[in-house]
Amino acid sequence: MVTHKVAVIGGDGIGPEVIAEGVKVLNAVAALDGNFAFDFTHYPWGCDYYRQTGRMMAEDGMEQLAKSDAIFLGAVGAPDVPDHISLWDLLLTIRKGFDQY
Repeated sequence: MVTHKVAVIGGDGIGPEVIAEGVKVLNAVAALDGNFAFDFTHYPWGCDYYRQTGRMMAEDGMEQLAKSDAIFLGAVGAPDVPDHISLWDLLLTIRKGFDQY
């Protein structure tokens, strides 16, 4: 059986709720198929993390994410965190760092 390592970043607002349901669906599909599984690693990154630490993700976040086969990323952003911070310090860092355009 193949196991896919998936980094999960719930994000902000409704993001964590949507991602949680998505993880349930992925696990159900894997169970029905029986030939693959998922190993999810959840990261608390997003605007709440920013408010607590001054960073949108851990300093070694990209190295942590690089250990995964895929990234499941929820909605990111909050009214009290400027868009350029949530955009450039998480979303675009991930996209540019992994050449995902």
